[in-house]
Amino acid sequence: MDIIFLREVRVDTVIGLYEWERHAPQTIEIDLDIGIPSETPCHSDDIGDTIHYGVVVERLRAILAERHFLLIEALAEHIAHVIRDEFGAPWVRVSVTKLGILAGVKRVGVQIERGNRS
Repeated sequence: MDIIFLREVRVDTVIGLYEWERHAPQTIEIDLDIGIPSETPCHSDDIGDTIHYGVVVERLRAILAERHFLLIEALAEHIAHVIRDEFGAPWVRVSVTKLGILAGVKRVGVQIERGNRS
């Protein structure tokens, strides 16, 4: 399977279980590995045959401007759904990281995989 990857996509959003986390947006980092549905773009050299990663990032930024989550697990699941349902990816790995949220911990996050990686 061919994979498009995006690393350290930074987005400001309101996320968190605790009241103090929900007062102002936090910067989160998203890493994505997105399975491309076929090898066609490697041969056609046509953007229409692949998943446009710029559009993916725009869509994620729009979602996180409108919708807020309590848990990073729920956010990761929602991102996976969007990429698979709206962009047709057969497989996706999503990592969501909160930066500097715990004293003495630089990063905390979750990673999920959805779909079939063949």
